[in-house]
Amino acid sequence: MLKPAVFFDRDGVLNQEAGYIKRLEDLLLMPNAAAAVRSLNDRQIFCCMVSNQAGAARGYYPHAHIDALHKRLSKLLADRAAAHLDAMYYCPSLSQPEGGIDPELTYYSTWRKPNPGMLVAAAWEHDLDLRRSFMIGDKATDIDLAHNAGCRGVLVKSGYGESVLAGSYQHTVEPNFIASDIAEAVNWILEVGFCD
Repeated sequence: MLKPAVFFDRDGVLNQEAGYIKRLEDLLLMPNAAAAVRSLNDRQIFCCMVSNQAGAARGYYPHAHIDALHKRLSKLLADRAAAHLDAMYYCPSLSQPEGGIDPELTYYSTWRKPNPGMLVAAAWEHDLDLRRSFMIGDKATDIDLAHNAGCRGVLVKSGYGESVLAGSYQHTVEPNFIASDIAEAVNWILEVGFCD
């Protein structure tokens, strides 16, 4: 039986937006992020991070640094509220026109948001029902991803969210819900439920 999931963008949703994070200690959780994830863990809802991470492709740091950041994120979630993500997906690549310079990571990928590759892979590998799932993000591309994959999109005002709503970043979108932060987003998801 296919199960629903909640997908989270990383920067600006799970952790504070800080640009390309070059020092591990600069990755800091958003307030209430661990508690919000834990509330889904307690209900056995599949929690999955999906994130564009092109810092290595741009030559800012080695590819291994991204994995180290995600280990820190997992540790902070566990330490703060005994919370966990069931899976993490990220797209490290970037095409040359977009700024990719690392030869091993400079290519077009169907995993890069707003393409649905990460969600399709997660659904295939973990028996997820995308039609009953939600994507929480702070960018227009997160909402585009949700709609491209057939799930519902929640735009948070944290991170770049306010700028998206003001029309000064990326482009206008029509999310299924606008939340002040990850906590309000998860509360709304739990209220509306996971039916079709």
